[in-house]
Amino acid sequence: MKDSKFEKLNKKNIQLMSNDSLLVKKTNDWVQHAWKYQYPYHFTWLGRPIIQFPQDIIALQEIIWKTKPELIIETGIARGGSIIFSASLLELMGKGKVVGIDIDIRSENKKEIEKHPLSHRIVIIEGSSVQKKVINQINKIAKNKKRILIILDSDHSEKHVLKELNSYSHLIKKGGYLIVCDTFVEEMPKGFFKDRNWNKGNNPKTAIKKFLKTNDRFKIDHSVDKKLLITACSSGFLKCIKN
Repeated sequence: MKDSKFEKLNKKNIQLMSNDSLLVKKTNDWVQHAWKYQYPYHFTWLGRPIIQFPQDIIALQEIIWKTKPELIIETGIARGGSIIFSASLLELMGKGKVVGIDIDIRSENKKEIEKHPLSHRIVIIEGSSVQKKVINQINKIAKNKKRILIILDSDHSEKHVLKELNSYSHLIKKGGYLIVCDTFVEEMPKGFFKDRNWNKGNNPKTAIKKFLKTNDRFKIDHSVDKKLLITACSSGFLKCIKN
């Protein structure tokens, strides 16, 4: 029931929790410490490594169930767990496709995805998510789709993510979401991610900041951050507020 005592109590506790500076600090310290052991790599979804924080998986489930997308577009496939996760929810809802884009899909991962029981819900595109050819392909697939969800989880450099945001954001209609992963890079110490082309000051969160300066169709849905606390996507849940 909407606005029930249960929901009101949850809202109150979430607000109190998010305002607890000591808890927030402990959370950030925990994330930094746990990353030493590649914590998000420890989990699978229906047999495939998903490489996400469990808390973010739950948040994605809530958003997908609430918005009922006809099409989910994900940049970054890795071992396939994330697109299989999206496909499993679409299967429960009875319709829809997930399109996974990756510049380099390893043959063993592609093979496992293609033989998965949910492969009929999945389309794989190999190529850069910011390549014109790929963007045109996505626009064609997305044509006439009213409810689309986009998850950006490929190259985490500011330049790349900003290109993705500018290339795909027009596909999202009012009430839909565009989720940007690994924004937490900005909260980590400089040089924390070795041998990567992203860093503090150059990452998905700084890309979002630039994107929102020129695009007023989206706002950060901080209600998701507040209840998760442990998340790789802080300030990365962007909600479309106008068509």
